[in-house]
Amino acid sequence: MMEFIKNSAFLGAMISLIAYEIGLILKKKFKMAIFNPLLISIICVIGVLLLFHIDYDDYNEGGKYISYLLTPATVCLAVPLYEQIHLLKKNLKAVAAGIFSGTLAGLCSVLLMAKLFGFDHQEYVTMLPKSITTAIGMGVSEELGGIVTITVAVIIITGVLGNMIAEVVYKIAKIEEPIAKGLGLGTSAHAIGTAKAMELGPVEGAMSSLAIAVAGLLTVVGASVFAGMM
Repeated sequence: MMEFIKNSAFLGAMISLIAYEIGLILKKKFKMAIFNPLLISIICVIGVLLLFHIDYDDYNEGGKYISYLLTPATVCLAVPLYEQIHLLKKNLKAVAAGIFSGTLAGLCSVLLMAKLFGFDHQEYVTMLPKSITTAIGMGVSEELGGIVTITVAVIIITGVLGNMIAEVVYKIAKIEEPIAKGLGLGTSAHAIGTAKAMELGPVEGAMSSLAIAVAGLLTVVGASVFAGMM
């Protein structure tokens, strides 16, 4: 029976969806940031794989079908942006400045931390794409000579942390403008942050959707420049 389950074509998808559903239930019940559905699902999936001695390759045979949905889901983020296009036109300069400064801050923080902790060049460039969506970040890391698997992990951790602490940070910093909230989440925490922005409101979601795309393009260019600084 166990062998049949391990060889199932949809094992990975089933484990992932059940784990995420558990995360949603816990989030709804306790209403605490630490019970982030994505964080809970990651812990549950790792636990199941270790407990039942399931190889990652076997898990990914089914899990990859969920990954295929990442690209169309990202493209669909254009819909809320289109619905709020009038706000974008009205605040174009502020939006552009916000995304540019957020992207620059992210790259500078990686450079400073890399110098502080004594990273070598490969470790440094691995961290540079931490704040952009996985699809773009993997390509940037590979092109610069980074460790792609670690880049993916760092991107996910960045997104989960951004999703978890966003509301607390906004409350402490007294940020109440929906456009600013959306840009902050999209620029710093990519798609996972955008999921949080969608929860906050339609304007936040739309601005975060825009920030993902623009910050991704800026990071592709900026990472190439910053890679030569260390």
